[in-house]
Amino acid sequence: MARIGNFLLGAIAGGLFAAALVMLLAPAPGGDMRKKITDRIDNIREEVRLAGENRRKELELELEKMQHPKQ
Repeated sequence: MARIGNFLLGAIAGGLFAAALVMLLAPAPGGDMRKKITDRIDNIREEVRLAGENRRKELELELEKMQHPKQ
């Protein structure tokens, strides 16, 4: 189990390092790159928020079914 955790930690660290390197070497101007990154982060946040809301609704329906089963 510890090996998997170490692997995941290394993969995440490597991904962050690669992302930083790409941003430093990207041919786009800094302002454009920051705008693209900001837009991408905002889109991801919105997707996560919507996914969370949908999952919450699903769980609330399941809870309601468990609390009031059809007889």
